[in-house]
Amino acid sequence: MTTTQPSYADDRAAIENLMARYLFALDWNDFDTFGQTFTDDAEFEYARGTAFGRDNIVETIKGFKQRIGTIYTDDDGNPAVLRHVLAQTVIRVEGDRAWTTAFWWEMANNAPGKKPLIGSFGIYEDELARVNGQWLFSKRRVLNEFLPGRESSADNPVLAMDHKAAAQG
Repeated sequence: MTTTQPSYADDRAAIENLMARYLFALDWNDFDTFGQTFTDDAEFEYARGTAFGRDNIVETIKGFKQRIGTIYTDDDGNPAVLRHVLAQTVIRVEGDRAWTTAFWWEMANNAPGKKPLIGSFGIYEDELARVNGQWLFSKRRVLNEFLPGRESSADNPVLAMDHKAAAQG
């Protein structure tokens, strides 16, 4: 029996799908699906700290989403509807490991008249693992360009990803 390895295009499509599923799950508070985007022993670093392990990551995000609902509010004082958008994404695949660097931005209906307002933006720096044929985040680092100490480097983040991948490969 002959088996073939997935092509880069197959891997890229699967990783882009994972990234989109992560954002849809995050924005619609689907924490079960959100958790399924991570390996069991994943690491998640964001502005409020670092969580280790899938279950801890999910609980961390549940708490974060509750807090953010008190910060981003619409004209009526209700939690604003937040939506994240993924822009340019660079993906490097080597066997069952991959790295991504992607630009994201987030908008909410918290401008006057419940109109959309871009509230934040940044860079995702990811490490991924293929587990039982499925790509999952093993490490996700969320950088926020507007928060001191959480912004990306002045250097091209794609080159930093390539250097990191080469050092680990």
